[in-house]
Amino acid sequence: MFSIFNKKESFRIGEILQVDMHSHILPGIDDGAADVETSLRLIDGLIAMGYKKLIATPHIISDIHPNTPETIEAAKQLLQTELDKKGYTIPVSYAAEYMLDENFLPLLKAGDLLTFGNKIILVETMFLDLPPNLEEILFQLQTHGYQPLLAHPERYHYVDRNLTRLSLFRDRNCMFQCNALSFTGYYGKREQEIAYRLLDAGLIDFIGSDIHHDRHLEHLQHFTVSSKIARQLESLNYKNLELR
Repeated sequence: MFSIFNKKESFRIGEILQVDMHSHILPGIDDGAADVETSLRLIDGLIAMGYKKLIATPHIISDIHPNTPETIEAAKQLLQTELDKKGYTIPVSYAAEYMLDENFLPLLKAGDLLTFGNKIILVETMFLDLPPNLEEILFQLQTHGYQPLLAHPERYHYVDRNLTRLSLFRDRNCMFQCNALSFTGYYGKREQEIAYRLLDAGLIDFIGSDIHHDRHLEHLQHFTVSSKIARQLESLNYKNLELR
């Protein structure tokens, strides 16, 4: 069991991370910001939290959000026009959050994947189980020179409390990104516990907001965790800072 102190602390996590590398702030192309006005409201909130750079990562899911580099670029340009018009100076770039579904390997072989940093590619899986061809996908990513980064492993139901099923990813040099709100219990107690376990095990490479809407923003603005977790989060060697 985890020793969680009763005392709670609040702080602006953006001041620590500086770069948000997982967000859904581009307008109208997935289940994130529905329009430019919502995008600007979310961006205003992230700036107020201390973020200095934003990387949008819209979903690419073949049967739900079949985005392409072209649709994502168009949404980014629509947003950038408004940012420029209103005098925003915060850098906003984009990559994508790829679902490891049946359409992913064809995309990989076509060689048109959206990444950030040093060819880092953000990927996600279905919540209930691992892709049957996971080892082949990870092998192909490495063969093509990509650095896989698994989004929010704490939220997947197949991840056990001993984190043993994550060894399939680590054995292929996959990095892990946790959602900030997982540490507050926003997604549930189980997700919070797995996030704590990942933190204790030193397995967290990045922390992202995964912000989709105003409710996420409100909870991020009131980011509160125990004193113990606050100290651990403050001392973590985030790779977010490498993306400045």
